[in-house]
Amino acid sequence: MNIDTIADYLTRIRNALHACHKIVKIPYSNIKNEITKILLDQGYILNFKCENDNFKKNIIIALKYHKNYPVIKYIKRISKPGLRKYCSSKKIPRVLNGLGIAIISTSKGLMICKKAKEKNIGGEILCYIY
Repeated sequence: MNIDTIADYLTRIRNALHACHKIVKIPYSNIKNEITKILLDQGYILNFKCENDNFKKNIIIALKYHKNYPVIKYIKRISKPGLRKYCSSKKIPRVLNGLGIAIISTSKGLMICKKAKEKNIGGEILCYIY
């Protein structure tokens, strides 16, 4: 049974935002941890921490709201296990005309679309966030 863990991660965040939860608890993986670091650096979440809970490691994310509205308006998985989406460095997408971000998995690790364009690196488009 194949499960798309990144899609599950994004869905848990989306559902928690729609339910106006302050925190969300997600099972840990290295790629989810890196995506969470990017969300924190870009100001989409307040904070996060990794926690061990009975032999399971979890990521606890504190969600960010502005005037009772979630900061993250849109979060969508682009490249799926059944249909991978890749882009070259010249065709990196601009999300919401530069106001949003695309998280790209490159040979140098995960990075946002602006950094990938600066470093002239392409890769797999994981998700769009704005």
